[in-house]
Amino acid sequence: MPGRLRRRRPPYGGQWEAARLSPLILTVLIAGLAFSTPREIAFSRLLPAAPALAAAMWPVLPTILLGAFCLLVMISLSFFYTDLGTPYTAAAIIAVTLAAAYASHVRLQREEALFHIRLVADAAQKVLLRPLPGRIEGVEIESLYLAAQEEARIGGDFYEAADTPYGVRLLIGDVRGKGLSAVGAASAVINSFRETAYDEPDLRGIIRRLEISITRYSASFPGQDLPERFATALLAEIPHGGGHVRLLNCGHPAPLLVHRGEVRVLEPTTASPPLNLATLLGNQYCVDSVAFAPGDQLLLYTDGVTETRDRTGEFFPLPDWMRRQGPTLPREVLDRLHRDLLHYSGGRLDDDIAALAVQCSNTRARKHLA
Repeated sequence: MPGRLRRRRPPYGGQWEAARLSPLILTVLIAGLAFSTPREIAFSRLLPAAPALAAAMWPVLPTILLGAFCLLVMISLSFFYTDLGTPYTAAAIIAVTLAAAYASHVRLQREEALFHIRLVADAAQKVLLRPLPGRIEGVEIESLYLAAQEEARIGGDFYEAADTPYGVRLLIGDVRGKGLSAVGAASAVINSFRETAYDEPDLRGIIRRLEISITRYSASFPGQDLPERFATALLAEIPHGGGHVRLLNCGHPAPLLVHRGEVRVLEPTTASPPLNLATLLGNQYCVDSVAFAPGDQLLLYTDGVTETRDRTGEFFPLPDWMRRQGPTLPREVLDRLHRDLLHYSGGRLDDDIAALAVQCSNTRARKHLA
């Protein structure tokens, strides 16, 4: 699928087009039953239901025309059955049609407003989670993002990559909460990373700057409980020339390293505090260094991946899933992850999801996979 922002889409297409015809189908069905059944059953009294249904999916004019057609059907029936209560049913059709036309007008206005809101959200997404370069200095990078809220384009999960004098630096994190309420804090962290990634020679310096940024942002909302507003974050640095990767994990889910088909969970040797909790837990940060050879692949992700549940409440088994993938390019890994997460959860996610697949280039392996 093109693009790097992934959103679940409603099942439009043939099924949606068939649903749009349902008011007309309902009208024909009621009319047929009214003409073919005894008058005592009086199916004609159901005719007002057709324009009422049309208001949910049709524009104003077609809704009015359908109501007029229902009125003509009722008048035609009156020539065959004189005691159907035609004046009352006709009045009901007219009243319901007028109400349906107004409801259709209001619905269209709201859809238009929602469309413009989504345009703004898309613009914000491009600023906050701008598309990452597919390749930086021999390192392939692919991204995946799924928002838990259907109305949201962006949420509390975030990622970024930068080509710095110290190597390729990556950031992935998760602000407590989900949806639009967490976007501001995520923006503060990302913007700080975009500035400091090029200046600070050490990952500890970057994380301290991120800590200052989210603390200042949180302080601008004194009405809320500050300790409850925090973010987990993971910094990764791949020096030019590769050979190893440095990791600084601040309370974030441990990344996965794939080396020669073996999957390793890279737990930090010493826990580092999440962002905005340094005053409570201390500001000691631990940087780990792990071998990262050509052909190796690193999967960074937020807890929305591993906390995805199936119908029985079981969590998504990410390490086992990764072991079953075999030699796969980063884009294909994320495409499969996207598909399997939605299948595993039944299409309903409870948390935002972000993931980065990073691979140290191996020309021979790439030609073989292609």
